Amino acid sequence: MKYRKLGDSDLEVSEISMGSWLTFGVGVEAEKARACLGEAFVQGINFIDTANVYGRGAAETFLGQALEGRPRDSYVLATKVYFAMSDTDRGLSRAQIEKQIDDSLRRLRTDYVDLYQCHRYDWDTPLEETMEALTRVVDSGKARYIGFSEWPAERIQAAIDMTGVARFVSSQPQYSLLWREPEDEVIPLCAANGISQIVWSPLGQGVLSGKYDPDKPPPAGTRATSDEMSGFMDRLLQPDVLRAVQQLKPIATEAGLTLPQFALAWILREPNVASAIIGASRPEQVRENAAASGVIVDTQLFVRAEQILDEALAGAAA
Repeated sequence: MKYRKLGDSDLEVSEISMGSWLTFGVGVEAEKARACLGEAFVQGINFIDTANVYGRGAAETFLGQALEGRPRDSYVLATKVYFAMSDTDRGLSRAQIEKQIDDSLRRLRTDYVDLYQCHRYDWDTPLEETMEALTRVVDSGKARYIGFSEWPAERIQAAIDMTGVARFVSSQPQYSLLWREPEDEVIPLCAANGISQIVWSPLGQGVLSGKYDPDKPPPAGTRATSDEMSGFMDRLLQPDVLRAVQQLKPIATEAGLTLPQFALAWILREPNVASAIIGASRPEQVRENAAASGVIVDTQLFVRAEQILDEALAGAAA
């Protein structure tokens, strides 16, 4: 496992990180989830990403139990705040940040998180209030660093321009061979300001694993059939897109990789990416994905893959 510096922080994070959305505490049995987490540590993964809203606290609670007994300095722990935790608890106001960080720390059974992230931008709260509250979280020692997820470029710039507040060190965008939007504005802006990317959905919600047959319905029990993903994956499940993904398999083989490893290696080709978050329900998935760290791939193979998918996506959008 290779490690990269997270923005302008002193955190060194594994190129592959362990996520907990739709898995830990929710979609995967506790015993299997513990096995996945254990395998992650065996593979050298030191970065664990969660959020208060995952299972309405269930993912954090699971991690608090599963990590208990491990030296706190042996892993980097990140969580998030913004989405509704109750009918009245939501957003990035001063009151919410103060409440939610304490609730997260209690569930995670720790005195601090290494990274506290704004899960989305809160248009109902002044940015100054949010940044001042996050700064107090850092100053109090409850979080070492702060980050954000899916913020528009102009709001990122507005936060960068503020003085006297804690500085963001990470951005968490959706980014994959099937979704390259961050390349337009977010990645250049962040690269120029000491902010690294922590990528979610690097396998396009599993589509880049190649497991979806373009001529058959999605298999029962896969992410594409879950209630949580209803409508979210429609663009990626177009038959032309799935056929294009199948065309990537021989390219991945030429690189000496499985298709998921190839897709993760494509993410890690970007210097501004610090880590790619994987989800797993079985330890063997963790092993396969972790093996993408540090591989060297001929750039022309990536170019061929991009061309195949760009053409398919353009056709699907037409």
